[in-house]
Amino acid sequence: MQQKLSVGTVPQWILTDPDVYRAEVERVFARTWYYLGHESEIPEPGDYVTRWYVHDPVLLVRDRGGEIRAYLNSCMHRGTVLCTADSGNKGSFTCPYHGWTYNLRGELTGIVAGDRVYGEEMNRDEWKLRTIPRVETYHGLVFASLDRDVVPLREYLGDLAWYLDILVGRSDNKMEVRGAPFRWVVKANWKIGAENFGGDAYHTAMTHRSTVELGLSPKDPMFASYGHQVVMNDGHGLNVITPSPVAPPIPPFQGQPEQLWPEFERNLTPEQLEVFRGTAVIDGTCFPNLSFLSPMHGTGGHAHLTNFLTLRQWRPVGPDTVEIWSWFLTDRDAPEEFKEESYKRYVNTFGPAGTLEQDDTEIWTRITDASNGLMARDKNMNYNNVMNYVMGLGRVEVDPAWPGPGTAYPTCYLEAVQRGFYEQWNKLMVKD
Repeated sequence: MQQKLSVGTVPQWILTDPDVYRAEVERVFARTWYYLGHESEIPEPGDYVTRWYVHDPVLLVRDRGGEIRAYLNSCMHRGTVLCTADSGNKGSFTCPYHGWTYNLRGELTGIVAGDRVYGEEMNRDEWKLRTIPRVETYHGLVFASLDRDVVPLREYLGDLAWYLDILVGRSDNKMEVRGAPFRWVVKANWKIGAENFGGDAYHTAMTHRSTVELGLSPKDPMFASYGHQVVMNDGHGLNVITPSPVAPPIPPFQGQPEQLWPEFERNLTPEQLEVFRGTAVIDGTCFPNLSFLSPMHGTGGHAHLTNFLTLRQWRPVGPDTVEIWSWFLTDRDAPEEFKEESYKRYVNTFGPAGTLEQDDTEIWTRITDASNGLMARDKNMNYNNVMNYVMGLGRVEVDPAWPGPGTAYPTCYLEAVQRGFYEQWNKLMVKD
């Protein structure tokens, strides 16, 4: 953006302005890596899921050779959506409009009355499904990019990969998705959820006040501040929240079953084990719109604490509308009883009707309502229509003893991650 703004401020109109949104689609999402799903969702040849890359429908499949492929889910004849099911297993895909058929490699293999209406001169190789230019994986996470020249995924993840190892690379057989991802639409800009999950521990004591009153969260208003906030390259960031010094101790490794601990020791470095062992909550965002949350929730206080891991994609639908996609992941080698208990905790708290999820989305819709008026949308800045992101700016020193990569600050009540998110966003928005 071209306005001169004070350090740590963001103009409110970027949340609802249609021109900003159109620019984001082309300058942010078309130039970065975009999460599509997890390998475990398509384990067998012929398995497929349908997804969205912002406004582009995507067909994600595993071919006969076991390779993961991603196509634009659009027939090459008249452009209709080729496959409308959410998931399944097929050897080929037939267009419901005129019957053109494609195999798992995207090749055009069948045309209704083809020889009679097109003749032998039609070159079917010229009418293959359009492939998404780049598809790469990391510990089973499948990403795609529309930019053929985007940096390799591992390079793009940078320091964030060290923390993703703790979440999704810690066990011998890695993670699996349980059930289909939940989806729901919220009247909110996609950036609100991305920056909230990325670094906003400060909202927990107020937004989720009901959990405190019910005894599910500590009464200490600083309970989510303990730990470290870590800022990384390219807009990535996260919180590593530890228990209050005066709270009862929590189980090691977020309460994961003891039978998995040897696997953690085999797959993680001593420094990663040190961070993982004493952590209560990990939340963060892989720029631009993939977030992750690994908390511990119980039945009251510190009773029956159980961990779960959810991935969130904030799929932009419009300047003031987001479709939230939510995956539940668990270690393949975890006992079935633990998996079921973990899933219940996830659904009850951060499922579509979860207690904490409802708290968040209610606030986000209010932000959007307040950002759609003339005063908030005034680009001439006549109404001081900026948002405050100065928490901790110049007041909190970096912790040189932090064992992991990134710039780590010894508190989670900070907005350094949010500032890094918007710095990267602005860099891409003004880039030619």
